[in-house]
Order: sequence, then structure tokens, then C-alpha cells
Amino acid sequence: MAAPTGFGELGLSVIGLAAQYPPYALPTSALDTLAKRFYPDSPAMKKVLAINQYTGIEQRSSVGNADHPIVNQPNAPTIKELHEIFMSDGVPLAINAAKKALAEARVEPGQITHMVSTTCTNSANPGYDHFVAKELGLSHKVEKILLHGIGCSGGLAALRAAANLCLGHAMRGKPARILVTALEISTPMVRSEMDSINATQETRIGIALFSDCASCLVLSNGVGEQAEPIYQLLGWENEVIPETEDDLGFDVDPIGWKVVLSPRVPKLTQAVIEPTYTALLGNLPPLPSAYGQPTDFDWAMHPGGATILTGAEKAMKITPEHMRASYDTYINHGNSSSATIFSVLDRLRAKDMDEMAPGGQPKEYVVGCAFGPGITIEMCMLKRNMARGPGRLSGLQTPPETESEASGPSEDGDEEDGQKADTKPSTEGQSNATTITKTKDETYISEALDNVELD
Repeated sequence: MAAPTGFGELGLSVIGLAAQYPPYALPTSALDTLAKRFYPDSPAMKKVLAINQYTGIEQRSSVGNADHPIVNQPNAPTIKELHEIFMSDGVPLAINAAKKALAEARVEPGQITHMVSTTCTNSANPGYDHFVAKELGLSHKVEKILLHGIGCSGGLAALRAAANLCLGHAMRGKPARILVTALEISTPMVRSEMDSINATQETRIGIALFSDCASCLVLSNGVGEQAEPIYQLLGWENEVIPETEDDLGFDVDPIGWKVVLSPRVPKLTQAVIEPTYTALLGNLPPLPSAYGQPTDFDWAMHPGGATILTGAEKAMKITPEHMRASYDTYINHGNSSSATIFSVLDRLRAKDMDEMAPGGQPKEYVVGCAFGPGITIEMCMLKRNMARGPGRLSGLQTPPETESEASGPSEDGDEEDGQKADTKPSTEGQSNATTITKTKDETYISEALDNVELD
């Protein structure tokens, strides 16, 4: 008997979903502050600081501000110091996000069967997921998987891995309740990247894009006690664009990680979206007749950068309103790499986002999409439970990956960090219903970047 070539009724549901941002919001001026403190004027630094004014990001969520000790030492922090702040300031974010997702799912820690986690900003053993599981009180028999090396696409890659685990348990008639976790702490790496800008005179814009966040969801295979879904997961596609390893990445360095981001990224990502979308629809069971064209769906795009979003618009002939949650997250939080996509999906279900949908009508079907090193594209189809109503108003959502507007190496996570000072704190419940229009017509327009000569 031939194996099935497409997706059938999978019975997979996201039943809990949450994001947790740290308490600080870095304004664009934070980079200027650190540049003046530690680096001489140079053409490359001036160029990066100029680009920083036109990314469309109004503030980046961070575990600290420009006065934080870790970015105010004579030298850039070591990997050991970066690990320590990841554990001390990052892991609690993941724990809080997980608690919120479990509470919404009405799942007790003892009911979690698996844990699939991802990060690209830490590589210690045991991984951070071990400490999150321990603090949550998960069973010692919980099956854990920690994914690394997949950058901004990590959230959807972790969801895909969790889905396959769910299906395996379903085949055995066993329930699966999987906690999927993404955690990225990028901003403390700002000094390492600024060192490189100063030393090599490369245009490295990762420091203007990346932010900090933890996000979690609970995926169920529907076996056993049924829970009301937030989203049903209908299917997924992933693909690596050949010969693109040098275009997007995050390389290990004695003082952290170094973002790799080539000028080819925007065109490469834009070109692969439509074929992946077509392949995804071709493998799904028939959708309602109202859903066939890209404009018929809402889109949860990982906001890797302005040109990632505008490139998706051009490729799929959709509008900023179709990607309203992606823009909102990008503007208010920046790119938090793998943790961003779950934040976008959480934001999408908020009441103010529904009001901003094309024609004021949010879509039942949602395309999720993210790009990561490789270059890899991850795409999935979700069915939103419209009867469940809007989720809580939590404007704390964003993404990382690599911005395609730069030319020097720049990818997954360089920003600044800081302690408690004059940075504006992020506040849960914050909504920006008017930002998308403003962004589309003014601050977010990528023309400003197009007019900046990049190396």
C-alpha cells in the first residue's frame, strides 16, 4: 500500500499560548549611547547608527538598558558572562511564559508528556530546558528535545518536531501534551558586535534588530481529555535553499556569537515564499472555497526585518494588514529570533488586531512562516478557533533571525542590554492599534534603508 503523500485529519491543537518579554524597552538612542561611551567615530559605526534610525523598530525588548553592567565593562562580555545572564535573566522569562501557557491550556505540569525547546543564544549542557522543566515540576520522565542551530526559524521547527511526536503517540493510542519553548537573550551581545564594527569597518545591523523574549505553547494530539483549541495545526512545509549557508547564520566567537547576514537574504527569502505556500496547500486536505489565494488568509510572518515583511507582501500580493501582528510585534519589540513567531501568533488573536484585519474581518485560516540559517523556510497552516474569542490583550510580541537590509555579517542576536535606568519598560496589555498605518506610510517604510548605501 502506498504511503499517504499529504496531510489528513491530524487532530493537533495548540491549547495554550503565551509570550513573556523582559521589563525594559530599548529606544533607538541606546545604541548611540554605547557608541559614544566606548568607540571612536568611524564610517562603519556612523552607517550602522544611521540605519538604526530607519529600521522601523520603535523599541526593542531587553533584559536591561544601556546602563547595565554587562555592556559597560571595558571589554565585551565573555561567553561565560553571557551564559550567566541567559540563566539568571532569561530562564525566568521562559518559566513565566510556560506557566501562562499551561494555565491557559488547563494542563497540570504532571500531564506534560514531552518538551521541545529551542534557542540560538545559549549552548550549555544541560540545556536551559532542563532548568525550566525542573522549576515547573515536570515529571523526570518527560521526553525532552532541545533544538539548536536553527535561529529565527526555531519556533516553527520546534512546533514541527512536537507535531511529529504528537502523531507518534497518537499512533500508539497515547495522549501527548507537549510544552514547546523558545528563549532568546540577544541584547547583551551588543558590545561584541560593536567591537567588530569598529575593528573591521563592516556594516553589521544585528544590534539594531534583535531583542529578548521567551514564548511557549502547549500542543495536544487530542487523545484523552479534549481541550478547546486556540489554533488547530493542519500541516507544514520546510525547505533549505541550496548554497545559502554563508548568507544567514550565527557564528561562535570567544566573546559571544557573530551574526551573519548577507545582502542576498531579502531576495532569497522573497523568492521561496510562494513555492512553499503552493506546496503546503497542495498537501493539505481541501480547504473551504473561500480560502485559496494568499489574500484569503491571515499571515503570521516572523518579523526578521523590514525587508522580510515587505518582501512577503510583494511575493504574495498581501497587505500589511494581513501581517498586522507581525508588524506590531516588530515595531514594539524588535526581532527576538526563534521566540518571535509564537509571540506573533499570540498577538494575532487580540481584539485590537481583529479590528485591524482587512475589511475588519479576521481570517479563520492563518499561514505561519519563518526563515532561519541555511537558509531554511518553515511554513505551517493553522486554523484559528474564532468561537473562542479574542485572547488577552498583550502587546508583548516580536521575532530574530536576520535582517535582510544589511550587508555585513548580521543575524540572530546582537543588541544591548542594561540594568534599570531610563529605558521605557514594556507593559503587558499595551496595544498599538494605530501603528500599522503609521508604519506602512512613514517610519516602517523600507525606502529609508534602500537609500542607505550598504557595504
